[in-house]
Parts: sequence; C-alpha cells; structure tokens
Amino acid sequence: MFTGIIEGLGTIVGIGSAGHGKRLIMESDFPLTGTKIGDSIAVNGACLTAVMIQGRRFEADVAPETLDKTTFSKAGVGEKVNLERALRLSDRLDGHLVSGHIDGTGIIQQKSPFGNAVIVSIRVPESLSRYMIPKGSVAIDGISLTINKVHPEGFEISIIPHTAGMTTIGFKKPGSIVNIETDMIGKYVERFISQKPEQYGQVKPAKDSGIDMAFLQKSGFIR
Repeated sequence: MFTGIIEGLGTIVGIGSAGHGKRLIMESDFPLTGTKIGDSIAVNGACLTAVMIQGRRFEADVAPETLDKTTFSKAGVGEKVNLERALRLSDRLDGHLVSGHIDGTGIIQQKSPFGNAVIVSIRVPESLSRYMIPKGSVAIDGISLTINKVHPEGFEISIIPHTAGMTTIGFKKPGSIVNIETDMIGKYVERFISQKPEQYGQVKPAKDSGIDMAFLQKSGFIR
C-alpha cells in the first residue's frame, strides 16, 4: 500500500528480458536505507517487488499483465520515474490510499499556466473516468492528485510548483502517456451494489427485508 507522496526520482539504467516480461534496473536519487529484497516499491505508480538491491540501485521484474496495463511496455533506458516505498503503519497518510495496481493509461493533452500552478488535461477512456469525481483523488504515475474537473473523455488536475519540481509530471509534455490508478473506494462500491450476494459466497437473506430506497425516502432518511 502507498500514499502517492513521491519520495524521489529514479532513472532506468537497464532493461532486460524475463520470460514474457521485463526486468528493470533502476538507480534511485535517494538512499534505499532499510529497503530489502522482497519489499514493494511503486515505480511510476506500479507496485513492483525489489529482487536485487545494491546501494541506490535495485532491480524489479515486470509481469506481462503489468506491461499490458502500464507505460512500461514503452519504457527506455535513461527514462526518469517516480519512486515511493511501501507505506508503514506508523507513517502519516498525506496523500490517499494507493494500491499500486494500475487501472490503465492516459495521455496528457494540454498544460496551461494558471497563477502559480499548471492545469494539466489528461485524456482517459470512459472506463476510467467513470470512477472519478471533482475533488476526488487519482494517482498519476504514482502521484496523489486532486481532480478539478471530470468529463467522459478525461479530467483536469492542478500542479503546484513543489509537485512539478519533485516528480516527473513537471517535465512531461502533451502527448506523454501516464499510468492511472483511480480511487479504489469507487470500484469497491460499484462491485458491491452491482452483484448479487451469493456471487461472493455470502448467505442469501431468508426473506426480503423490505428496506429499499422508497422505504428510506418515506421514512425521512433521504430526500
């Protein structure tokens, strides 16, 4: 589990094959003190397992499913990436709960200065935008950000100077592809209300409780 608060940048210094997947070799710009083999590191928002660590350099395997869902299929040597190590229970939760499981990718369409910030417009398929709401959270290349506006074809975010200077979003240009993870709460809610209880192995109620939207409205619980 992660927060979307980026610790620092890394550089892809090597890419090797690993069956049908890839092995990424990365160099961190901050010490990996306390990190051990088997630990999770979010690389551009994707949760990867460190399989080798030496100094500030680490290696991680990328499975075919991850290649299919993320920008790693087009990654190249020399590319900068956002890095965040896994959340500890004693840490402050400054961003939002980020699983590191990428839902898909988006394309930066436009970057427009607005005061001291930059408004970034990102195009995503409706299958992703449906889980977004204004003032809700989204992780872009692992960065926890607040959504300004949402429409079926995409959304807008505001980038402050600190975020622009500390992460890759600051130098990504229109046309760049980014990893997107939508807020997990919306996906759980949709799952729960769209499926029947027995599909999850839950016990089906013996009879109808009689509580529905009409009952709640009539009883004054909702308007």
